[in-house]
Amino acid sequence: MFIGEYFHTIDTKGRVIIPSKFRDELGEKFIMTKGLDHCLFVYALKEWREIEEKLKSLPFTNKEARAFVRFFFSGATECELDKQGRITIAPNLRSHAKVEKEVIIIGVSTRVEIWSKEEWETYNDMADLSYDDIAEKMVELGI
Repeated sequence: MFIGEYFHTIDTKGRVIIPSKFRDELGEKFIMTKGLDHCLFVYALKEWREIEEKLKSLPFTNKEARAFVRFFFSGATECELDKQGRITIAPNLRSHAKVEKEVIIIGVSTRVEIWSKEEWETYNDMADLSYDDIAEKMVELGI
């Protein structure tokens, strides 16, 4: 399980260090793709395959399903750690997540998310205003 919040910077070549606590669970190769809320999603191959199977079962006749599958898979790239525990974030993914220098890498149970520091702060500022609403929705979902 991925948990925690880590602060890092991207170097001039677009590389960022993946926290050591995440490396073992991600494995030697893993998948990064466009995430929701202007972040990047990072999945271990096993988890990626499970999501892929679920998405393949969506009806291709559904316009929203096609749009999401395109969004999710078109940005996907296989990543591999270098000897220093870094990955290179592709330019299109850096652009999607508005990642330039400072990043926040968080664990979200079955995935890792990479956020620009500014987007993460904006997201948290907005979330602070709605935590009571979110908590009420969680009760509706049985959590």
